[in-house]
Order: sequence, then C-alpha cells, then structure tokens
Amino acid sequence: MSEEQQKKSYSADSIQALEGIEHVRMRPSMYIGDVGVRGLHHLVYEVVDNSIDEAMGGHCDTISVTINEDNSITVEDNGRGIPVDLHKKEGVSALEVVMTKIGAGGKFDKDSYKVSGGLHGVGVSVVNALSDHLKATVHRDGKIWEQEYQRGRTMYPVKSTGTSDKTGTVVTFHPDDQIFQDSIVYNYLTLANRMRELAYLNKGITISITDRREKDKDGAYLSETFSSEEGLKEFIRFLDGNREPLIQEVISMEGEKSGIPVEVAMVYNTSYTENLHSYVNNINTHEGGTHLSGFRRGLTTTLKKYADSSGMLDKIKFEVSGDDFREGLTAIVSVKVAEPQFEGQTKTKLGNREVSAAVSQAVSEMLTNYLEEHPDDAKRIVQKVILAAQARHAATKAREMVQRKNPMSGGGLPGKLADCSDQDPERCELFLVEGDSAGGTAKMGRDRNFQAILPLRGKILNVEKAMQHKVFENEEIKNIYTALGVTIGTEEDSKALNLEKLRYHKIVIMCDADVDGSHIETLILTFFFRYMRELVENGHVYIATPPLYLVKKGSKKRYAWNDKERDAITEEFGGSGVGIQRYKGLGEMNAEQLWETTMNPEGRTLRRVTIENATESDRIFSMLMGDEVPPRREFIEKNAVYANIDA
Repeated sequence: MSEEQQKKSYSADSIQALEGIEHVRMRPSMYIGDVGVRGLHHLVYEVVDNSIDEAMGGHCDTISVTINEDNSITVEDNGRGIPVDLHKKEGVSALEVVMTKIGAGGKFDKDSYKVSGGLHGVGVSVVNALSDHLKATVHRDGKIWEQEYQRGRTMYPVKSTGTSDKTGTVVTFHPDDQIFQDSIVYNYLTLANRMRELAYLNKGITISITDRREKDKDGAYLSETFSSEEGLKEFIRFLDGNREPLIQEVISMEGEKSGIPVEVAMVYNTSYTENLHSYVNNINTHEGGTHLSGFRRGLTTTLKKYADSSGMLDKIKFEVSGDDFREGLTAIVSVKVAEPQFEGQTKTKLGNREVSAAVSQAVSEMLTNYLEEHPDDAKRIVQKVILAAQARHAATKAREMVQRKNPMSGGGLPGKLADCSDQDPERCELFLVEGDSAGGTAKMGRDRNFQAILPLRGKILNVEKAMQHKVFENEEIKNIYTALGVTIGTEEDSKALNLEKLRYHKIVIMCDADVDGSHIETLILTFFFRYMRELVENGHVYIATPPLYLVKKGSKKRYAWNDKERDAITEEFGGSGVGIQRYKGLGEMNAEQLWETTMNPEGRTLRRVTIENATESDRIFSMLMGDEVPPRREFIEKNAVYANIDA
C-alpha cells in the first residue's frame, strides 16, 4: 500500500482508544466545560460537591476551602470519609477507585446518595486527572489513610499514617499548567460567591474559605465563613438588598410534592426587572427547565385567579400576561431530583417532566395562603401587575418599531453603522464605539472586510432604572438591536432573543480608558445582561482594551496599558529623554495606532464577557446601577484601587 493510500485508509487501527485518565487529559473540555478561568474554578466545585453530597445525606455539617500559597486548593469536610477497604471488582482500595476511575463513585449507588449535586460520578477523578499533584487524606475507622497522585496516576498504594478520633476527607490538589495554560491563579471572590451560594442552598451547613496567598495589614489571611439558618429566605434578602421592596415579607415554602423536595422563596420590589434563579441539586440551571416552567405556571395561575376575583382587573382593556405578574419579582426555585435529566446547550436545563407539576402545585399552595393572609400585600402586588401590563402594552408598540427597522425584515440599517463587506456572521465583528470622534477614527482604522463600526452617542440609557417601553424607545438601543439583526419577544418571555439572524458573532465594546469610558462600558454591559443575556452566555460579547500610554524615545516606541507597564518601559528606555503620551480617549489616537493596539486581531487583547455566577451578577448590577446609594458607595470603597467616590 502506498503512503498516500495509507493516509486515506480508515480502519480499526485508525481508532485511538482512549480510556479514563488519558481521555480526560486529551479532551478536558468535555468534562469541565473549558480549560480557561471557568474550568479552573470548576475543579474546586467538583471536590466541594462531594462534601455537599455527604451533607445532603446528613453525614456532614462543616466544609472548609483553602487557597494555598502555591494556588493549590485544600477542601476538607467532617463527613464519613471515603471508604478505604478493598473494592472487590477492581482489587484495590475504594479510595483509589474513586480517585482514579472515571465514572466511579457512590453517586451511582442509590443506597449511598438519594440525591447528588455532581453529575455522572466523574467529579473528583477528573480533578485528579487535571492536577499535576493531588493528595487525598481520609479520617475513618479511627485511622488516617492517605494516597498521592501525579496527573491522575497513583504514586503508592493507600496507606495508614496514624490514628484519628474524627472522620472526614481532605483533598489537596494543584491544577496542571500543561492543561490550564493561560493561568492557574484562583480568584478568591469567584470561589467565595459559590461557597456563599451553597451555604444558602443547604441550610445548616457551615462553609468557610481562606486565602493563604496574602495577608492584610493586621497580618490575617482573607477569610469568610458562610452559614444559613433560613436558607432561600436569607438568600433572597441578600440578592434583593439593593432594591426597594414592594412587600416587606419574603414569601417562601419548603416541602415535598410527589416525592420531589421543593424549596421556593420570592419577593416583589419596585424595579422593572424579573430575576428568577433556579437550581437542581445545587446546580445553577441558568437555562431554566421544567422546574422554572412549573414556577411560572403556578405563579401566573394563582395570581390571576386572585386578581380576577378581587375585581381589580375589570377596568383593564387588554389581556394581562405572564410577564406582567413577574415584573419586579426576585425568586429562587430549588429542587432535589434523584435522577435529573439535563438538556440544552450547556446541559443546565432540566428536562424531567414530573418536576413541573410538583413545583406548580407547591407555588400555587404557597401563594394562595399568603395572599389570603396578607391582603394589603396582595393589593400592592396586583397594582404592580396592572402597571406592568400598561407598560408592556406601550413596550409592544415600541418593540414593533424596533422590529420594523430590523434589516432582516425589510427595514434599513442604522445610518451611523459602517458595515463590513463579509456576510458570514462567524467572521464578522461589530465594534460599539463611544462617540462620533472615536467612531470616525475606528472607521478609518478598521479592516472593512470583517469589522463593522457603530458609534454610540454619549451614555446610553441605564436600563436598570427604566421601564421596558422606555428601553425600546431609546434611539441608541434601537440602533444596537437593528445593527445586530436579532428579533425580540416570545409568548413566554417578551425580552427573549431570536439569534438565528445575528449578523455578528463578535460584539466588541470599545470605550475610552477613563472613568467616563468605564461608566459607558458598564451601562452597555447592564443592557446586555438584562436584555441580551443570551449573547453573553454564548460568548459573543467582548471588551476592547486600548492602551493608556505611548512611551517614546527616539525611534523606539511602546504602548502601556497601566502605570506599572509605563514605569517599566520608561526604565527600560533609560529614563531621561523619554516622552510619555497619555491617551485621554480613543479619539486622540490616529487610525493606524487604534488598529495596531486595539483592533488588529494579530496583536490586540479582547476580554470576553462571561457570567460565572448569575445570581451574583444580578446582585452586582442592581447595586451598581440601581437607586440605592449606600451599598454602591461601600462596594466602590472596598473594590476600587483608586476612586473619587461620587455616588
């Protein structure tokens, strides 16, 4: 057979059989989503999930997470400890099986765990495979047992190293920089937010997190401890702390319907946004699913029945929709399902049909009782619904205007849009640029084949404070919708996007590198989060990073993106005779400089916008862009490196 024939031959010998550890290391994204920041932090969640499973089974009430000096992670619990006795089928310790065999674990044994947070039993063995070193220590049966691993391979058999009067498991792992090539540095806030979330979702458990990489001025490590006695009720108060309440009491229930544990908490506020957060076995199902459909049906049916019987809807000339009942609502739905069936793009959409009826029944009973016992609150809620219906009616007309201007439905593109010639959305980029001046420079500097420019006039509307029809009437926002080519609204969700005709798969926010630019950036991000979240979740939204300085000496020149880089380059150039130009805005660069530093795919830096934690993102946006000043001031003072506080 010739060499050419061998290349074309496709036989059994061509199939590379990868099993277990090897497959995880070759295709890590299949198991943890990606090998970027999100996947790195997901390793921690997988280990913590095992401890949470022990807690859900009633065997553990304390979990600690430590970020060590070298960015390794230690997770410790006071559960029963992973079994260490001989596994009959595998012929080695059960601990070794759990840590090294993909698909092994107590989660497949219904007698061990009725409900489990982690999926498919791949958790800790995948973490082991993607770590350059992992050590498992088990306190069980009066002894201490341990085993260490390198990239998923055992270094020695499980051995006893001493005696112990406690029980539990300690796992310390260091992520492998061969896998996580961008960074193996953990973000404390990202981990702390997830630990707080888990504490609310599993009341009665104490979860602590400590960062040993840095000490504060008093010599103490950064550390927080989370625990909750009321669960979702406390979670709702935390999430809605930056909004003005419409009713003072959190409406909540906890119980079992058709054998499915259901927990719901909700409250109404004076805002115009709907914030529904749903969980299945502690997993944030940001794509929703049957439990969220059940919640919506139970809420709408019960509230509409009450509103009809009260006579408050008699004067309304148009139909009240499900959207109207959810305006200003913050709610959390948490269910525990023995065998969850997930679907959707990221496998975070619940598909179990039986859950819908269980949640709907639970919500209906909870709301019926509350409305009967709190008539004043009931009246305020219905009045809010009526106002929402009137605003939606106005928004429908405004939205129809947006749709009529949509290029895919016969209207024209925005006059200020400088479109690109390529028609393939996957290759096309849209730059949302602050101001006409910078827009003009960007138009001259771009690659016209695949880069489109849409200048935005000044600061766009703060959608956090605006009614829906005001959003759709705003000229700059209408231009964004029209340029993107998306359509808006379904029967179930009036803000839902249809992305089938999205004209650009890369949307880049490009603003000045100053305080005003950051504010405009935040306004645009707030709009995307509240009205185009699908674009963010699908990875289409980016932020450009223009430089702050141009450092020159003679024929040498370098750009600097911060003061530290500027000082380092100045020193490298010899200090004396160095000229430094501070860019106050994009318009101060010429077209060639803007292309070279910010728009050229060969050398630019784009930051992709992601939603690591939807509930925390919701809280931060409502705090930064809402009406309550004190929490915003406190947040800025705590997080700003430098800031003139002017809330």
